[in-house]
Amino acid sequence: MRRRSRGREMWRRHRRTTATLLLRGTWRPLRWAIRCQGRCGTRRPTSSHRPSSRCRRRSGRVRTRKGAAATPTAAQERRHLLTAAASDKQPPPSRRRSHRWKNHRWRSRRRRRRPPLPDLDRPPLSVPAPLTFELAMLSRMAQRGGAVAASAVVRQAAQPPGCRSGAVRTIAVAAVGRLPGTPVAVSSFRHRRGQRQVMPSPSFLAQARPFSAEAVEREQMEFDVLIIGGGPAGLGAAIRAKQVANEAGKELSVCVVEKGAEIGAHILSGNVFEPRALNELIPDWKEKGAPLDTPVVSDTFYWLPSGKHSVPIPSFLTHLAPDLRQDGNYVISLGALCRWLGEQAEELGVEIYPGFAAAEPVIDEASGAVLGVQLADVGIAKDGRKKDTYEPGMQLLGKQTILAEGCRGSLSEAIMERFNLRKDACPQHYGLGIKEVWEIPEDNHEPGKVAHTIGWPLDMMSYGGSFIYHMKPNLVHLGLVVGLDYSNPYLSPYQEFQKLKQHPRVKAMLEGGKCISYGARCLNEGGLQAMPKLTFPGGMIAGCSAGFLNVPKIKGSHTALKTGMLAGATAAQAILGEGDAAGAELVKYESDVKSSWVHKELYRVRNFKPAWHAGMIPGMAYGAASLILTRGKEPWTFKWAKKDSEYTKPAKDCKKIEYPKPDGVYSFDLLENLIRSGVNHEHDQPAHLKVKDDKATVPLQESLPKYDGPEGRFCPAKVYEYVQADDGKMRLQINAQNCVHCKCCSIKTPQEYIKWTVPEGGGGPQYAA
Repeated sequence: MRRRSRGREMWRRHRRTTATLLLRGTWRPLRWAIRCQGRCGTRRPTSSHRPSSRCRRRSGRVRTRKGAAATPTAAQERRHLLTAAASDKQPPPSRRRSHRWKNHRWRSRRRRRRPPLPDLDRPPLSVPAPLTFELAMLSRMAQRGGAVAASAVVRQAAQPPGCRSGAVRTIAVAAVGRLPGTPVAVSSFRHRRGQRQVMPSPSFLAQARPFSAEAVEREQMEFDVLIIGGGPAGLGAAIRAKQVANEAGKELSVCVVEKGAEIGAHILSGNVFEPRALNELIPDWKEKGAPLDTPVVSDTFYWLPSGKHSVPIPSFLTHLAPDLRQDGNYVISLGALCRWLGEQAEELGVEIYPGFAAAEPVIDEASGAVLGVQLADVGIAKDGRKKDTYEPGMQLLGKQTILAEGCRGSLSEAIMERFNLRKDACPQHYGLGIKEVWEIPEDNHEPGKVAHTIGWPLDMMSYGGSFIYHMKPNLVHLGLVVGLDYSNPYLSPYQEFQKLKQHPRVKAMLEGGKCISYGARCLNEGGLQAMPKLTFPGGMIAGCSAGFLNVPKIKGSHTALKTGMLAGATAAQAILGEGDAAGAELVKYESDVKSSWVHKELYRVRNFKPAWHAGMIPGMAYGAASLILTRGKEPWTFKWAKKDSEYTKPAKDCKKIEYPKPDGVYSFDLLENLIRSGVNHEHDQPAHLKVKDDKATVPLQESLPKYDGPEGRFCPAKVYEYVQADDGKMRLQINAQNCVHCKCCSIKTPQEYIKWTVPEGGGGPQYAA
């Protein structure tokens, strides 16, 4: 039994991921025999193992009848690649089974063949370009470390559907020896369309060893401008920085890191897009094929007093307010626009790396400035041990770091706390947006139609409203935004959204349609009063990380794009100038924002959302007067001191809300709908949703007894639930694999006891529409 277990372990070692093997620099074909994992229990050399006819392997080989051709599986092809890499031969094609191994028990006692050494007389094998982030790093490490690459085999996986900007994965398989002085076979290492090479420390491979309890030394890569986040703000900053460098005729290395599996994977928005900032960034966007092909043709506004009636508000009244006009706007998929912006950035030479999560900032101990970010470690199990696929996260350094993570970004929040950037600002307020995309019959579809509602299903004291956007060819973007400063802990934003679809006006539109996508995301609602300081030593904050959403417009992508452009231009000008911009605080960026149209727009609507704290009727009355009559010129500015979580009332003071059961046609069970988000996380990893150490007692001593566990109701992915433990006591269960990265739990839980951290890169939702 012991020998069988040892055999399995050796086989797992033989099949480890190529990135890990190359990092260690220890791969070579095993020279001993192992026991077969199948039922035959026989032993044979590992380097050319083929199972006997009575062996049923667990690695995925399909048993075929004698004499039939066996189709190679992925595991087989991987082993063939590894064997070919060691012997410098092409992987063998599929072959018929033979009786070669009838006497394998006798052959296994023979002298084991040593793995072939690399032929130093042959020219080095070139690795084709372009290469991905991992391969470029690994190959440069091998080159700087002086190891020997006997041969290399490159396998390039196909791009996911709809991916057009940087989701290609390239894996290099190399037999790495220890012969000093032999050159490494590496050629043309380019990061996509960029020309910059990776330069980690030269002693990496000499230090690479199998894992131990010792601290892992992290490799570093340096850039001029480092941007965290592949949304409108991040891509706008990258494009503008390269434009400034090209205008000056100088080189500037710009890197964008995105935690989603591809650009746009985590982008969720309505979205009626105002192209003002895009016109400034790329004036010829129409000729370049930007995905803005559904112009707004009509705009309506409704008050829903109940679940059966609707009262239209005359268009001429809403159009009196400049911020409520939709002229020249487009109904778009913001994810598609970000993918297109990613293509434009790559054409300029921007290096975009999706699938890498920035876990924490890198701080200079001497000056206290931000030097860059550290990527999250991968290959860590739930219990904290290092798996076979473990890789320590690299440190990406930049002379200037631009944080453009979106609303409630984890790095941005950490930086704000470290540098006390919110000391002169009100606490940020948030809303939770829940959205579905439907395919509806053409008879019910009106491309370019935009509708907004207020009132039902929310109560008179809760801020929120719905949106309905018709986009070509026959899609409807339908959603509900609920302000997270609501007071009733029994309110469920998801269930309120399901109730909305039962309204006769909405139900008639969806009749005969099909829901194809679901998602949720928090958005900033604090406005200008909650704006933090935008600069810190070594970097800037742009987009929704700072909170540039125009609340009455329900638009923030155009302001995010503009602030990203200002940040990118400021960073490029400082780096290309005569002074040393590394680690400097570029206060010019904040002054540029205050002198731009973004600040003027937000100043005009600064008092709209705070007025709703008195209820819907007073809020609408004051909002109309402010937007139409004074247009933001009132001599006062409303402020507040409470966070969203502090508005929640005790459960005993609130009425319990009973929601109807889903019908499966218009309304859906939450877990059923969650499948449509495409959410996926590696199951064997530590939970990225953590209870803060200093608030470990809050869930069971305050949240459950005082507020009746609101986490189970406000979460749009059923991540949190209170269950009974074996000892009969209640405990908080966190289903982190369900998380759609909305960030609501870090905002609305009592005392904000949840700390949201990044999971392994590539995890999370996969929004397509």
